[in-house]
Amino acid sequence: MNNRKNARAGGGAPGARADVYVGLGANLGDPVATLGACRRRLACVPDTELVACSGLYRTAPVGFADQPDFLNAVCHLRTALEARVFVGILLDMERDLGRIRTTNRNGPRVIDIDLLFYEGVTMEAEHLHLPHPRLHERGFVLYPWAELSPDLVIPGRGTVGALRDRIAGQRVERLVTAW
Repeated sequence: MNNRKNARAGGGAPGARADVYVGLGANLGDPVATLGACRRRLACVPDTELVACSGLYRTAPVGFADQPDFLNAVCHLRTALEARVFVGILLDMERDLGRIRTTNRNGPRVIDIDLLFYEGVTMEAEHLHLPHPRLHERGFVLYPWAELSPDLVIPGRGTVGALRDRIAGQRVERLVTAW
């Protein structure tokens, strides 16, 4: 597999912080409580600052329709961790919150945490693709993300807001639920 990366993927300048965006989703158990627990854990990641989180969005499942709707959000963080270390922390967080990975990528889940974007990094590796390769197709990512950073440019795709505006036919509803 192709393995493109830039210097920041391997660490970047000491003390430098990158803006990163993380997508959260859940549709099993108590999604509001699980997403809240995830947000609190994100706020405790070493060498990382939780900048902001979007509101919650109820979205229709994609790819496998016979399951409950998802609740989704996007969080903006700044981190001094390199991309591979950061995504490893996210995978551990998923496991700790009860995620069991199956062969059905689009099936129901207690929690899903995706590293969507890591500032300055374009990477295609076995378990890490940056920016996330399908983010431009997903209303459940673009609507909450546009709430935070509509003018952020995704390399090779355009701004988050413009990408959101191109999404059609996906059911996405902003909730007033606090989380």
